[in-house]
Parts: sequence; structure tokens; C-alpha cells
Amino acid sequence: MIHLLNFTPFQPTPGLAIWSLVIFLLFWFIMSKFAFGPIAEALQKRESDIQDAIDQAKKTREEMQNLKAENEQLLAKAREERAKILQEAKDLKNAMIAEAREKAKQEASTIVQNAMNDIENQKRLLSPKSKMKLAAWRSALQKKSSVKNWPAMQNRKVL
Repeated sequence: MIHLLNFTPFQPTPGLAIWSLVIFLLFWFIMSKFAFGPIAEALQKRESDIQDAIDQAKKTREEMQNLKAENEQLLAKAREERAKILQEAKDLKNAMIAEAREKAKQEASTIVQNAMNDIENQKRLLSPKSKMKLAAWRSALQKKSSVKNWPAMQNRKVL
């Protein structure tokens, strides 16, 4: 039992320490030859891939900002052109309406003038007997209608 009390799983003896050191150095040499190089390369490759992705993202962001600015310029230009076209259309519409009104006024004036000329011609062609009949009809119409005080000038113009 006393022998068990002196038992330790690791007893540092010089031979064990040397063999441990030799095995560790051999392990370190094998790992540096076969594992550390590929691991370092993989880490370097991963770092460069990440940096490339960051650079590509920055480049893409700059391109998107440039495209956005160009898009805004195109939209502003399109809005200006639209406003210009709408204004031209409005001006053209107003001009066409004004021209149509002027033409309608001229035509109406011509029609009224022609009608006045026809009336004057018809007045001249009426015989005195027809003028008397017309005056009688007018006075009969005036008596039957509720309209009072017809201007005497209208009777004179017709006759």
C-alpha cells in the first residue's frame, strides 16, 4: 500500500523527457512539412478571397451609385421634356381654340350679315299690301300675347 502512495502517472526521468522532446520535434517537423503549409496557404487564400469580395462589393457599390446618379439625371431630363411637351400641347390647344373661336365669330358674322342682307332684300320685295298684312299680324300677335310695350321701332323696321 505504501508503494501505491508513491505512484505518479508522470515521473520525470531524463530518458522520458528526451524521448518526449524527440517525438514532439518529429511531430512538429512532420506537421510543418505536410500540414502547416497547406493550412497557411488555405488561410492566405481565404484572406485574399475575402479581400477580393470586399473590393468587388465596393466597386459594385460605386457603380450602383453612378448608375443611380445617371438614372436620376435621365429622370430629371425626361420630366423636363414631358413638361415641355405638355406646355407645347397646351399652347397648341389654346391656339387652336382661339383660331376656332375667331373662325366661328367670322362665320357667324358672315351668316348674320347675309341674313340681314336677305331680310333687307325681302323687305324691298314686299308689296305694300303684304306690308299691311304683316303689320296686322303683328298687332294681332301683340294683342294675343302677354308681352306688352313692344318697341315701336321694330314695327317700323319691318315695314
